[in-house]
This record gives sequence, C-alpha cells and structure tokens, in this order.
Amino acid sequence: MTNEPNAPKVHVEHDEAGTTVDHDSHESAYSGLLVNDAHWAFGTDFEDPLAGVDTTVPEGVDPAALAAYCLMLGDDALVFSQRISEWCSNAPDLEEDIALANISLDLLGQARLLLARAAAADPSLVPALPASSPVPDEDRLAYFRDDMAFRNVRLAEVPNGDFAEAVAKILIYSTWRLAIFERLTDSRDSVLAAIAAKGVKEMSYHRDFSARWVLTLARGTEESRTRLLAALSGLWPLWAELFETHPTEAAVAAAGIGVDPAAVEDEAGVILDQVFAAAGIDRPDRGALAGVRGKKGRDGLHTEALSRMLAEMQVVARAHPEGQW
Repeated sequence: MTNEPNAPKVHVEHDEAGTTVDHDSHESAYSGLLVNDAHWAFGTDFEDPLAGVDTTVPEGVDPAALAAYCLMLGDDALVFSQRISEWCSNAPDLEEDIALANISLDLLGQARLLLARAAAADPSLVPALPASSPVPDEDRLAYFRDDMAFRNVRLAEVPNGDFAEAVAKILIYSTWRLAIFERLTDSRDSVLAAIAAKGVKEMSYHRDFSARWVLTLARGTEESRTRLLAALSGLWPLWAELFETHPTEAAVAAAGIGVDPAAVEDEAGVILDQVFAAAGIDRPDRGALAGVRGKKGRDGLHTEALSRMLAEMQVVARAHPEGQW
C-alpha cells in the first residue's frame, strides 16, 4: 500500500492481540501466517474487502472492460493459489512447506480483492444464486463459474509435479506478474493501483524465494539439476502466452487503467536470464503451446486440468449455495 495520506486502504490487518501488523514486510516466510490478512474461504462472515474504498469507475473508462480485466488478474491469482496450496504438508521440509502456504495465501488475498473489484465495476458478471444465499460477490465468482468462464493464463492451472517444477513455475509466474503489478501501481483506477502496490511487495518475495531455490537446485546434485531442467523445459511453452495481448488488455491499457503484457516481455525476460545465468543454465529451446483456433486461457480455453481442479475446489459451495459456515 502506498504511504500517501489520501490513498485508498484495501485492508487493515491485526494480530491476535489486536495490534496493527504490516503484512507487506516479508522478512521471513512465516510473517504472512501470523496475521488476519485479506484471505478468505467460502461462507465466512468476513467484511467486504473493499469496504470504505471508493469503487467509482474513473471517468471515461468502460466499467465492463475494467471488470473483465480484474477478472483476468483475479482468476490468475485464484487458480495459481489453489495449485500452490496443494503443496501444504507435501514440501521437502517444514520451512518450505510454510513458505509455499504463505505464497498461496498472498495470491488468495490478491484474488479476493481483484474479484471484488470486478464485481463492483460490473455486477452483471456475478453468478445469480437464491435470494437467501449469503455468499458474497467474490465467492460467487470463485465458486459458481464453470471453467470456460475463467480467464486465467494456462500456466496458473498446470498440475503440480515435483518440487523443482513448483519453484520453476513460481519463478516464471512471479517474474511476469511483478512486472505487470509494478506498472499497475500507476493505474487511473485507485482500487487497482492500491491492490498492485500491496501485491508488488508480495510478488517480490515470491520471486526471490523461487529464484534462490532455482539456483540451489541448479548448483546442487546431478539429480536436482536434471529435475530443474526438465521442469523448465516442460513449462516453457506457456511463457509466450503470458505476453500475448488480449483485446481487453489492450483496451484497459489505452484507457490508462491496465497494462499491456507485451510491454513487459523484455523486462521480465532480462530478470529470468539473470537468474538463469547465475544458475549456469540456458533458456529452454521450446516453442509456444498452441491454443484452440487461436484461443487460449484469456479467452476461456483451458487445459483439462482446470476443470478437474475446479470440480474439487467448488464442490462444497455448489452443494450448499445457501449455507452458512
């Protein structure tokens, strides 16, 4: 969050004693687990994540375009968070287990804010539920849309492999995402700018954590290096998709509220090349993964892995749309 006195505050955190805690500081992998951050689960009574924030759409901006853009960013974070959370209790040791859980929670907090912003900008996006349902808008978007209504990049939905693949995937995702968020802090939409400012600090930690592990695995044993190289080779066909400009992204970039991903490709590539050079490895020589008739994740065309993941993630919510927990 920015320190400017009139900047919108998206969320305030407190520890168990009620003391204000600065979650933006990631001095350790544990800090984010010690506060009540903007993370949520279906059916809870958490307050509106944008309560007290002016959600008025900036003048001259198409609300539908703003909402669609926030949905894209929110779906990226939600789906990738779900994938990373699957590492809970499965990481190589306790410290990495908690670090991965912390990364997942950061992404979940970003997803909640972005989906809430999408719903505020264009309520027509929100799935209809029975009038008596207590489910808030951001939960409706998370749990009551089918896979073709999701707009995340396909990298976010790739099923988990081994630990080398996990850190390689986090490095690629966070390097791209951090470059986007750094530019998004200048968005004309004050809500998006505030979300991005908070996310920059979180994504910086995610990138540093994964980069350190990439170096460790690349310089470790023959087995660890082989696994890392295999992971990068398998993920690399999804790299190019991160920088393909969807018409919605072009529209919001022209309006000064979003970022054209093509504009950060060189910047993100330089960062990755620096990590690869330090690790003594080269970029994988793999072509881009094709879409279906040119359509990919941003268009609602996904791999089978997403529908399987959503079936598990959404089953309780869909079975009890009027439930209170």
